[in-house]
Amino acid sequence: MTVYASAPLRNLITDPAWTYEDLGAPLPDDRHAVSVCLPTWDSVVDYEEGRDKVVKRLRCGYPRFFRHPAVGRLFAAASEQLAVDSERVVLFPHRAAAQRALRFVEKRTGAAARVVSYDGLQALIVPEAVYAVVMEYWRYTGEVVSSRQALDVLEGGGLWKYDSTELRQRVAGFGDYDAEDVFLYESGMSGVFSVFRAVTSLLPGRKTLQLDFPYVDVLKIQNHFGTGAVFLNDATGESFDEALKRIRDGEFAVVFCEVPSNPLLRTVDLARVSAACREGGVPLAVDDTICSVLNVDVAQYADIVTTSLTKWISGKGDVMAGGVQLVKTSRFYGDLRAFFDDDCPEGCRLYAADAAVLDENSKGFRERMQPVNDAGQAIADFLVSHPAVDQVWYPKLSTTENYEVLRRENGGYGGLISFTIKNSKRSAKVFDSLQLSKGPSLGTEFSLACPYTLLAHYDELDWAGGCGVPSHLIRLSVGTEGSEILISKLEEALSEA
Repeated sequence: MTVYASAPLRNLITDPAWTYEDLGAPLPDDRHAVSVCLPTWDSVVDYEEGRDKVVKRLRCGYPRFFRHPAVGRLFAAASEQLAVDSERVVLFPHRAAAQRALRFVEKRTGAAARVVSYDGLQALIVPEAVYAVVMEYWRYTGEVVSSRQALDVLEGGGLWKYDSTELRQRVAGFGDYDAEDVFLYESGMSGVFSVFRAVTSLLPGRKTLQLDFPYVDVLKIQNHFGTGAVFLNDATGESFDEALKRIRDGEFAVVFCEVPSNPLLRTVDLARVSAACREGGVPLAVDDTICSVLNVDVAQYADIVTTSLTKWISGKGDVMAGGVQLVKTSRFYGDLRAFFDDDCPEGCRLYAADAAVLDENSKGFRERMQPVNDAGQAIADFLVSHPAVDQVWYPKLSTTENYEVLRRENGGYGGLISFTIKNSKRSAKVFDSLQLSKGPSLGTEFSLACPYTLLAHYDELDWAGGCGVPSHLIRLSVGTEGSEILISKLEEALSEA
């Protein structure tokens, strides 16, 4: 059995990774880190362009986008045993995921593929020419083999078990759910994908509706696996009224939204959406990742709630996981419960070693969020008043009245902030000068900054811009360093504007 956690060698709270010398370093300094240092604006562009001077220095990356070295070695070992001629092998954690990936490949390419068992995992064997299509499935759905899972197979110890009862109880307690209604998945996107499959099986043939600008792959799932998606970027005004009418008419299989949204930190009028959904018999799926369940209560309006446990609840950046929480008062509860009991046996598809790490990490969730809330609010106020800053997005500032309806009694506004500077041509200089760790992801106890639009929408910058998401937007995930330290570093960086 692999040792599943180790103390990081570098404390990123006191010693952030922000210089060119840090390019490619894991964030945190751990072999299972889920983020990687991209310290300069140009390094992000070079990463998106696939240039060797950046790509070859990456020691890790976000697991859905970057194949961890251990996972790469496992793929190679499986290919050596199973592949013939010009075939490639992609491993999945269970047979259902591999079969879904096979159908995805066959539908997209028409290529023949097959699934076989491999050391407790499932191997999808495909022609070399369609390997990239399989990895699209891997990215979009998050049904991935984790680095700890890969190491346990490579080292010959076999896959091991872990009793996730206490972890499910703790996650349930954060949001006042029953533990039996909490289901743990390999990633946040895996949880979202399971929700998509559940609700579209209840109401087949209907399109889905996405309200407000979403995390990129939430919309990708709706576009690639369903019968089409309707996307309403700005959930206000006449267009919002029209969407509510279509919901009341029962036009959609499900309504998806993230509260608040990423990266614009806007909150839809969830009460009006919920009322329309209940009138039209349409499930409402809400993601509460961005500000965390300790700050917002979306279950009062939703039928089903998704959460990326990778983020604030873990807080360490060394494990990927997702949660699905069912709402008992939902009219769909019985059907959804039957689906998830089958889809997620014993309430947990998260690999045992990852569940063990998340279990330990999550014990500090409540203590981490209060200083994050305090610092987030102070930094947002600082940025709003800074003469070089053009626009700031933060729940306290964006669609505040809708957020306040959801904010818990002792909740705050979270630790995610987006901003732009007035002289957009100086954005790279400001970002490069910021002495905080820089890379993808959010919710870590150390602050983490990135040029979000470049990372998430590099191939569709014009589209994102048309949705109000500027290409020079900088997103900051606030850590536990304290507001004085963080404001000082921001002030220094903004002097370059």
